[in-house]
Parts: sequence; C-alpha cells; structure tokens
Amino acid sequence: MDIIEGSWNIQDKIEEKAGKIGKGKYGRILKMARKPDREEFKKTLLIVVGGLLLIGSVGFLLTWLWNNLPDYFMMG
Repeated sequence: MDIIEGSWNIQDKIEEKAGKIGKGKYGRILKMARKPDREEFKKTLLIVVGGLLLIGSVGFLLTWLWNNLPDYFMMG
C-alpha cells in the first residue's frame, strides 16, 4: 500500500505544478498560443522535412567523400 500512496503523492505534486503553468512567467505566452491552421501546418512541415533532407544529404555526402576520396589520391 505504500507504493500506491507514494504514487498518489507524486501525482498530486505534478497536478499542483501543472496548475501553476498559466500563472507563471510563461503564462502570457501560453495564453497567446494557438493551434496552427492546416495551411500553416503544411508550410511548417515542408520546411522541417526540407531541412532534414538537406542536412541528411550533406552528412551523406561528407561521409561518402571521407570514405572514398583517399582512394582517388592513392590510385595516381
């Protein structure tokens, strides 16, 4: 039974802290926050996916060059 009471106490502390979120220094920001509409979400998603592809491509290119470039210099 001690485990159950302990978990209830932890849950109460978490709920108490969560209730204070809107009243702290970030309260105004949270009140201004809104859910993005479909068009804004699509644009954000495209930018994120494009960035991931760009960074992944650069990483792949650098890895490929690091592994294969010394072979070209050793041939000559």
